[in-house]
Amino acid sequence: GYDDPEIVAGAGTMGLEILEQLPETEYVVIPCGGAGLLAGAALAMKTLKPTCRVIGVEPVRCPSFLAALEAGEPVAAPTTPTLADGLAVPTVGGNAFLVAREYTDEVELVGEHEIALAMLRLIESEKLVVEGGGATGLAAILPGGPLHKEVQGKKVVVPLCGGNIDTTVLGRVIDRGLAADERLVRFVAQVSDQPGGIAGLTKILADEGGSIKDIYHERAWLQTSISNVQAKVILETTGKEHATRIKEKLEENYAICWQPRTELDNIDPVDFYSHEVGTSRTKAAATSGPAAPQPSSSASETGGGTGG
Repeated sequence: GYDDPEIVAGAGTMGLEILEQLPETEYVVIPCGGAGLLAGAALAMKTLKPTCRVIGVEPVRCPSFLAALEAGEPVAAPTTPTLADGLAVPTVGGNAFLVAREYTDEVELVGEHEIALAMLRLIESEKLVVEGGGATGLAAILPGGPLHKEVQGKKVVVPLCGGNIDTTVLGRVIDRGLAADERLVRFVAQVSDQPGGIAGLTKILADEGGSIKDIYHERAWLQTSISNVQAKVILETTGKEHATRIKEKLEENYAICWQPRTELDNIDPVDFYSHEVGTSRTKAAATSGPAAPQPSSSASETGGGTGG
């Protein structure tokens, strides 16, 4: 399995190949589940280039490596379903942990909307279908991610490790990515319940270039005038600026609730995890940082992986 020394050593060959192809690498951002890939790659890269920063990235819904760093040993982390299901390993491997904690500079967490947006970016920009676990590294460096500002102007390598995703799930992920990108928005508008009331609303949307994906109107739960109705709309836009322009135009004519949230929307696994182990989402440095490299012993370990 991922915690076998031979597997960890084999993962180190990725680090060797990265430095062989891009010796000027300054950052490597590696998805972390059981920590085997992170351990092997970090050991190899820190041995050959100690100045390169190696950063592990976990889904916030399964922060097993971060929990192990807090406890000083592998422990079961609180885990909930995540898009990065390939990284949903509640307890990191013992061998992998001993190596990874010495050679990893930093650990970051990413949320579900960040992962979905990273997967969408890969599909649109690179024409690559990457599963959630494989896209977590990219999620950390995109705008809004915890590493975005830190890596500006740096030479960064992000392994895209995994393309195993169900077609149905992929469709849902695309929708979530579009919503995170504000290319899919929802709002509620109060309009007249007279003939032409909803037509006036849809005309504004059409004039502003919005495309209605879904619309529903209800009368029963509206507590104002009996002659009004609530129109609930899901709208496709070209992005945040376009969505903002439509919102401002609607506010000139209607009482609206833009991007309404429910109580369930406000439940954040980050808050749950912070309460449980007392850490923050954005910065969780790995113990005392990487140990001083030991070329002789480390090189033999990575060399064994290459040969195996």
